[in-house]
Amino acid sequence: MVEFTDLQEQLLRYLTQDQVSRIAEAYQFAAKAHEGQQRSSGDPFISHPFEVARILANMHMDYQSIMAAMLHDVIEDTELDKATIAEKFGDEVAELVDGVSKLELINFESQAEAQAENLRKMMLAMARDIRVILVKLADRLHNLRTLASLPKEKQRRIAKETLEIYSPIASRLGMNNFRVEFEDIGFFIFISRALPSP
Repeated sequence: MVEFTDLQEQLLRYLTQDQVSRIAEAYQFAAKAHEGQQRSSGDPFISHPFEVARILANMHMDYQSIMAAMLHDVIEDTELDKATIAEKFGDEVAELVDGVSKLELINFESQAEAQAENLRKMMLAMARDIRVILVKLADRLHNLRTLASLPKEKQRRIAKETLEIYSPIASRLGMNNFRVEFEDIGFFIFISRALPSP
């Protein structure tokens, strides 16, 4: 299992000890909540929120955003709710986690509808707190980096969605590193999965 100490030194370069301790609490809480859950790769589920938090730490995001990254799948994938997160970690973190969870729950019947609706929902979320979008973009980036264990058709669908929805949002926010990686991985997967096998 990933260990919080793998991230602690990086966080202490720009956050206070108290802030890093709060992030450590969020990590322990999420690890316990996701205990027994695995990703499709077979890795412990906590490895995903941990890596999302690391992506945000590389951006020197505030400690509430990194706590939200650690907790971002708790509402969706466990029995815990927003009120529990608010009680444990405060309303601000709970609102961020809830915002990311709500974006995750959007389902669509057509890709055109998905693009328009996703963009609209994301912009509404951004109007409340742009950090919701940043956590979501980091979540998508780590998921894109770890698609290999998914079925080919699902990889292609995620790559297409990334190119049509998440890459333009990253571009509009001036997050060029995200946009470039979204496009590099997305185009590679989308095109390679579309080609016939030799």
